[in-house]
Amino acid sequence: MGFLIAPLIIFLLIVAPIWLILHYRSKKQLAQGLSEEEYQQLNQLLTRADKMSERIQTLEALLDQESPEWRTKHEG
Repeated sequence: MGFLIAPLIIFLLIVAPIWLILHYRSKKQLAQGLSEEEYQQLNQLLTRADKMSERIQTLEALLDQESPEWRTKHEG
């Protein structure tokens, strides 16, 4: 029984407080939402997605003019 007391005391004095601090710090960060850097990255990704969408629409329009049956050839 004595061999369990030392690890238990070490756990309670060292590991448990660190664990609790890290747990509640991560909860706080989640509650705060996005950081400014994350918000900027999200906006950059949104801008890139919009540009890609426009490019895809342009490419599809060109393919529709050049080869109207391209959609049926590649769907099946």
